[in-house]
Parts: sequence; C-alpha cells; structure tokens
Amino acid sequence: MRRTAVVATAALIAALALIGLPEPAGSRTPSIARDLQAAAFTSVTMQADAPAISAAGTFDAAQRSAGFLVETAALVERGVAPRVPKARPAVALPAVSVASEWKKPLYTVSGWATFYNNGTTAMRLPAGTVVRICGAGGCLLRTVTDYGPVKKTRVVDMYQPDFFAVCGCASWSGTTLVTVGIY
Repeated sequence: MRRTAVVATAALIAALALIGLPEPAGSRTPSIARDLQAAAFTSVTMQADAPAISAAGTFDAAQRSAGFLVETAALVERGVAPRVPKARPAVALPAVSVASEWKKPLYTVSGWATFYNNGTTAMRLPAGTVVRICGAGGCLLRTVTDYGPVKKTRVVDMYQPDFFAVCGCASWSGTTLVTVGIY
C-alpha cells in the first residue's frame, strides 16, 4: 500500500496542473455563414505590353553584393584535392578468445547435462534465472524455464537443439559434461 502522504502529494500535483491549463481557444458555438464582401478584394490592373520581370539584370551595379555570381562563372575550390585511397588500410587487432566477451557469472557449477524438449531447466534455480551453458561445442546464454533434473549428477536439462550445439557430439549421445555460469 502507498503512504497517504504520497497519494495526497500526487493528487495536489494533479489539481495544480489542471488549474494551470489554459482555456480552449476559439468559440463554443459555430460561426454564422456569411457571403464574401466585394470590398475585401482589391483589383490590380496590368498593361498587356509591359516588359517581363527577370531575376538577372534587375539590379544595377550599386545594388549588387561583392563577389556576386554570373552565369558563366566557374566555381573552383582552392587547395589540393584530397587523395583517394586505393585499398583499405590494414588494421592489426589483438587476439581475443571466444569467451572473453562474456561478463563474469555470480558463480559456476559443473556437471552433466541432458536434453529435454520443453525448454531449459536447471537444478535448484528458479524460473527466469539467466545461465550460460558451456560445453565442448561452444556456449549458449539461456533463461531457465522450470525447476530442473531430479538426479544430483545432472545440473541442467537443455532443449534438444541447444544440447547438441553445446555438446558438439553425435546425435545419439544422451549426456555431456558442461559448466553452467549463473547470472
């Protein structure tokens, strides 16, 4: 339950916010439809033989800015053009092991793993726990979906495709030795 002071403060803030809002703009009733007045428009008369106004040549020399452009002017940048590389430069990267990018687990458990077709289950770990399972074939990061194996020799039951990815063994294998990192 929330404290009454927190609820009262929230109610006060909401009330002050409503007081500070402006009223809606415009009228609350529709406007009366009126005809347009002829006096609202101004007529403009132009001669049919008047010369066309063009953008170029309309300014005299006094109205031109310094460094103005003409149609025949060429734009050239000063300096030397940058050199375009012909090949990508070689970059030396340090050697990195496969598991060096993983963050450190809270603790690790080693033991046997089997496959199970209903997700990843781990012994004595609640559902939602994130685990990293490493075996001879590689490592996987998974979330525990249920309480795990009953036998104390097994630490984790894995979804079948995950098991064979971590195991790196033949499809007839039933168990493999793994290390489980708990996060």
